[in-house]
Amino acid sequence: MKHEPIDHGAATPARSAPRAGITLICEVRQGSRPWAPARLEDLSPGGFRIARLPGARAELPLRMRIPGMQLLSAEIRWMRDGAVGCAFAEPLHVAVFEHIVRSAD
Repeated sequence: MKHEPIDHGAATPARSAPRAGITLICEVRQGSRPWAPARLEDLSPGGFRIARLPGARAELPLRMRIPGMQLLSAEIRWMRDGAVGCAFAEPLHVAVFEHIVRSAD
């Protein structure tokens, strides 16, 4: 699968963290736009994919609310056919990652 990478001026670390092919509905927003529901997929401690995020802008940070979790911040790393791949501003602790994966099942 090819993606349009977004150059943030730094090398992207190789994928070595565990990944989970989950589907979870969360809420996201960029800038002052209203919160909108989004389908979170392909979660890892370092990032995630959102299936569709119309109007996403790579230069703006993304805020995400997962039910029962604190507000999370991320940046868009790639966009393709409306989907976006994001990296968390701070990687998830392994216990938090495992909790989200269990909650999604």
